[in-house]
Formats: sequence, C-alpha cells, structure tokens
Amino acid sequence: MSKAIDFRADPSSYHHWSVKYQGPVAWLTMDVDENAGLFDDYLLKLNSYDLGVDIELNDIVQRMRFEHPEVKVVVMRSGKDKVFCAGANIRMLGGASHSHKVNFCKFTNETRNNFEAAEEESGQKYIAAVKGACAGGGYELALACNYIMLTDDSTSSVALPEVPLLAVLPGTGGLTRLTDKRKMRRDRADVFCSTEEGIKGKRAVEWRLVDEVVPNARFDEVVRERAFEFAQGASEDVQGIKLTPIKRSISEDGSMSYSLVEVAVDRKARRAVITLSGPLLKAPDTIETAHAQGAEFYLLRLCRELEDAILHLRLNEVEAGTWVFRTQGDGELLKAHEDLLSENSNHWFAREIRSFWKRTLKRIDVTSRSLVGFVEHGSCFHGVLAELLWSVDRTYMMEDEFEGDNRSVATITISEDNLGTYPMGNGLSRLETRFLGEPQKIKALRQQFGTPFEAKDADALGLVTMILDDIDWEDEVRIFLEERASFSPDAMTGMEANLRFAGPETMETRIFGRLTAWQNWIFNRPNAVGEDGALQRYGSGKRGEYSMERV
Repeated sequence: MSKAIDFRADPSSYHHWSVKYQGPVAWLTMDVDENAGLFDDYLLKLNSYDLGVDIELNDIVQRMRFEHPEVKVVVMRSGKDKVFCAGANIRMLGGASHSHKVNFCKFTNETRNNFEAAEEESGQKYIAAVKGACAGGGYELALACNYIMLTDDSTSSVALPEVPLLAVLPGTGGLTRLTDKRKMRRDRADVFCSTEEGIKGKRAVEWRLVDEVVPNARFDEVVRERAFEFAQGASEDVQGIKLTPIKRSISEDGSMSYSLVEVAVDRKARRAVITLSGPLLKAPDTIETAHAQGAEFYLLRLCRELEDAILHLRLNEVEAGTWVFRTQGDGELLKAHEDLLSENSNHWFAREIRSFWKRTLKRIDVTSRSLVGFVEHGSCFHGVLAELLWSVDRTYMMEDEFEGDNRSVATITISEDNLGTYPMGNGLSRLETRFLGEPQKIKALRQQFGTPFEAKDADALGLVTMILDDIDWEDEVRIFLEERASFSPDAMTGMEANLRFAGPETMETRIFGRLTAWQNWIFNRPNAVGEDGALQRYGSGKRGEYSMERV
C-alpha cells in the first residue's frame, strides 16, 4: 500500500455510494463496487469497505451540509441483496501496514462522528435502514446514525463479531456507542460482542441495539413514512453552495501548495511546516455576499485546504513526526471575516463554516504527531486561527523586533469564539482545557477580547509556552525540533495523546483515547496480525493461534 492516497472526492467519480434527493429527504445508498478497492490485492465483497469507500462517504456528509442544507433526513441503506454492510474489509486489514490500519480507524471514526453530529449541528437526522446482515463496521455505520430501523426476517441481524472472529476490537466506536450512546446493559453488551451470529428481531429492540423492528413486507413503506415524519416542520428555505474542487500541487519532496496553505515537508528532518495565509481582500459587507462567494469565501476555502493537508500528511507522510503551524497575514482583515460569521451565526452558511472549523480542529487534536505553533512576526493568530496555538503541544512566540525583519510585531488576539464555538472532544474549549486548574485566567481573558497581545502579555496570560528574542529564537527552535525528532515516536504518541485531553471524559474522548489506544496495541499483537493470527487466518477455516498470556 505505497501509492499516495487522495482525500479529495467528487460525486462524478463515486464508485460506492449514490444519493437521491426528495425534498427534505436524501436517500443514501451503499452499493460497493468490489473491484474498485483503493488497492489491488483484495475484493470489497458484501458491501465491505476500505478507506476509499469512507473517503467518498466523508465527502457526501460534507456536501450534504453545504450543498443540500434543505435536507433534514438522510436515509442510509444498502444496494445489495441480503446484506447491509459487512464492515471493514478483512483482506485489506490483513495486508495493511500498522500505520494504515490505525489511520484508517481514525478516519472512519471521524466520519461517523461527523454524520452523528449532523442532527445537532445542522438539523440533518441520519436513519439507518438495515436490511440483511449488518456486522462489524457495518453495524458501526448504523450505530452512528441517529435512528436505526431493522427489518424482521431470517437474514437480517446486527453483530459486532470482531473479538471472537478476528481477535481485534470494533475499531470505529462500536463498543463505546453501545454503552454510552445506546446505554446498553454491560452484561448484554458482553454477550453481544462475544457472539458471532449477532442478534435479530424483537430481541434487538429489547437490548437497545436498534430503535425499531419492522416486518419485512412493510419495511420500505415504514422507512419512507418515518423519514418524512422526522422531516416534518423542519424545512428551511435555503440555497446550498457548490463545493468546487480543491486545487493542490505536490512536489517530489512531498511539499504541497494550495491557494491559502503551504506545506513544506522535510523528510530528512521528519518535519512538516504548515503555513496558513490570512485574507488579502476585505470581508464581504453582508452574509448574503459571503454566501454568494460560496466555496471561495476565505474562511471556508482556508478550512477545506487545511483539512485536506492534515489528512494527506497523516496517511502519506507517516514519518513526518513533527508538524509546525504558522500563519502570515493581516489580522484585522481576518478579524473582519470572523466577525461576519459571528454576527450572523444563525445564518445556515455561517453556522456550517463554524461547524466545519470545529471538526477540522478536532482532527488536529487527535493527530498522532508532535505539534508546535510558531507565533512569528507578521502572523495572524486571531480567533479561529489562534485555536491552533492551543491545539498544539507547545507554542513559541517572537519577542520584540528582530534585526532585519520588517514584518509587524507578533501578536495573539482572542475572541469570544475561543471560549465555546470550537469545543474539543471533551466538550470544553481549548482555553478551558488549558486552564483547568486556573479558572481565574478564563475570567481575565473574557475582559480582553479583541486585544492584540504582544509576547510579554501573551506569556503572562499563559497563552504561549515560551517567548524568545532575536538572540535566542533560532537556536531554541532548532534545539526543540531536533530533540523532538530524536525521541521514540511510540512514546511521543502515547505522551501527547494523554496530555491533550484533560478534563471531562465523553463518548468522543473514550472513542479516540481509550478505544483507539487499545486497538493500536492489538494491531501490533501476533494474536491478531501474526502469521498464525486471526486476521491472517480469517477465511481459511482455521482459527487463529493465540498466546494465552494476559497482559
């Protein structure tokens, strides 16, 4: 699996999904082309999926919000006979590198979270219409929907058979959603997750695995009734925008160039420097004018490019262990764009852009890289871009003027949005998470929205890790980057992931922290991935050979 993976998708090139729109209801059909896997050494049988299938789904979820805001109910169904979805493709998992398996699970988790949250954030409710076998990752697709309907026949059931069959865990939030979201009894969950054949019919409702079971003869009719029932009274008279293709160039050394984002990759130093540019033009006068700009509106275009860069680096530059975030541009122009969205937060277009930034910043939070922010002269860390400084593990800021540097002195400006508009997975803002033990700092910051803080003030307020003058900047930054690149990436990943998520535990932090951490470990164990492990022997008629030592 060595070819570069492209996360940019377009409906005209979908292989696995189709969507039909009927007023406020969208019919989303999964009909996986088994010969169109992302790689050539497996077939995507029985509506099983690989990363390519999920890249398309992620694109659909994004387009549903921006291109079809009139949609209030999305019905997810299968185009196959007697199977809803067989889950992640086992041959793909068995042949994938460890990093690909882990990043695959992370991306599928993020996609499930995105359509699960669509009801609260965008008023779009997802219904899973399950007809046929629904196993493993297929049931995790359904679990992330807001409502699950199951047909009552001899072939339709839901199952999470990963533990008994594959010696791995349901990798896309299944265990956590059973207990936290569907509030299933622990003993029943234990039985369910240890049973290969799954559960069907009325028992599935009784055990809280699905919301409704419908006789097979009336299933399609009742699904349609339910979809339009849920959509009643929720329509908005809105006009979506077209998400135009993201333009990007990649050089031989892996560096990438977009219109507003530059990524300099240094493979020898195992580093990527991500530079975000501020706006060049003044903000539109009205939200209607911004809406007319569509995908070219500055804050939407910047977020789309940043998200693509993050996803590309995660999967295609796995040894670039340190990411540096920096900005350059006019902070006042950026503030005007942000103010436009803030002042029109009830407008669907503004709401969706802010929700998109929330999702993208969360992708940074859970990325297994050492993250650092450089607040240099000429930077524009205001509002939403300032969030980057509290997503990272450390932040270095230039202090006072530097000889020969004519850029404006480095500042950081916070806004009201920094205290709630872009929460982390723990439900808190990044500043609230940063100052868990110092709530008085949050009170002080609330009095200073819109104030550009230079280095000494930013340091006193606790907004940065270290401030450095002209004499020390180059050496201190170099030492940090060299030291970081010398540490064990395994130890770094474990340390960073633990330190980033202080505060309350939520379903989301449990999925990305506890569940993903255990899956990461299991994917390294011979019981699962060894030559005689369950993943390698799946389909051979032989069960995996296990070391029975408990650790």
